[in-house]
Amino acid sequence: MAQPLDRQKAKPHLAEEWVGKIYTLFCIAFLIITIISIVYFVASKGLSTFFKNHVNVLDLLTGLKWAPEGEPALFGALPFIFGSFSTSLLAAAIAAPLGFCAAVFMIEIAPKFGRQFLQPVIELLAGIPSVVYGFVGLSVIVPLFRDIFPGQGVGIAAGSIVLSIMILPTITTIATDALAALPKGLKEGSYALGATRWQTIYRIVLPTTLPALMTGIVLGIARAFGEALAVQMVIGNAPHIPSSLFESASTLTSAITLSMGNTAMGTAANNALWSLGLILMIMTFIFVFIVRWLERRSKI
Repeated sequence: MAQPLDRQKAKPHLAEEWVGKIYTLFCIAFLIITIISIVYFVASKGLSTFFKNHVNVLDLLTGLKWAPEGEPALFGALPFIFGSFSTSLLAAAIAAPLGFCAAVFMIEIAPKFGRQFLQPVIELLAGIPSVVYGFVGLSVIVPLFRDIFPGQGVGIAAGSIVLSIMILPTITTIATDALAALPKGLKEGSYALGATRWQTIYRIVLPTTLPALMTGIVLGIARAFGEALAVQMVIGNAPHIPSSLFESASTLTSAITLSMGNTAMGTAANNALWSLGLILMIMTFIFVFIVRWLERRSKI
């Protein structure tokens, strides 16, 4: 009698297990199909510029003039690529030292105050909408630069400062987690050898967690590279390579958002915008590969 009862009890558990497996497989298949569909759609649209409209790849990547509806049509995307890279890298250069110092303060100097007050405040910045950052930059940073530096105040400098504030939570959070996960034995061994707290921080803590810190920087750059609205409000949106940080410029995302609604689907101008989107997607994949490589290096 015991065996039939055991089988009856096991049947509901087997049914739950099969339901869980089927649901999990369905979610995984849905994600894979969605990702492949997005990549195929963007790639097919972006490559139409080269195969359908016969635009040279080098002309798109190195051209300085963007006039897809002109006579003749020009598809020089280098000013947008330069604007995206310059604002993202400069924003990371500003946010990285601030994020590292904040993480060191929260973990090594004042962990109780940092964990309870400072970290929630920094993470709160991640929940603020992009339009708010852009509006603050347009109302505060742009007039300040206009009064101090030559020009109208808009440009790469204003965009970089706005982006640096936006990516600060990402860099700080990853740096904080990396410092918190550091084995205590490393620091205790340093103290036992007579090192001071600051010597331990810059000779033991920071070099050991460097791959994780670099991961935070790369993720911050990826976040800044794909930002559209906040940068669009403060960069000026001029399709040329500026000679100063305080001159108007433009980015890939700004060009797409400003022009996509004014072009007809299937035209050369519309396909060129999809090519800019393809460049953004390729750069996102490159950033992901760099992050994976850094994570693998940190495990080693």
